[in-house]
Amino acid sequence: MRHVYIRGILALIWMAAAVVSGVQGRWEMAAFYVLMGGVCLYAAYAMWKKGKNHD
Repeated sequence: MRHVYIRGILALIWMAAAVVSGVQGRWEMAAFYVLMGGVCLYAAYAMWKKGKNHD
């Protein structure tokens, strides 16, 4: 379950970086950070769902 929390926190960090980049007007980096945040969030959800089914 620890991996789910770590990936969730990483997703939040990536999304915060996307907001900061968007405010600064660096749209390419903001899009990249949103993509990375989405990947981390999807991985956290998949791990959570997998762990939930095994219990």
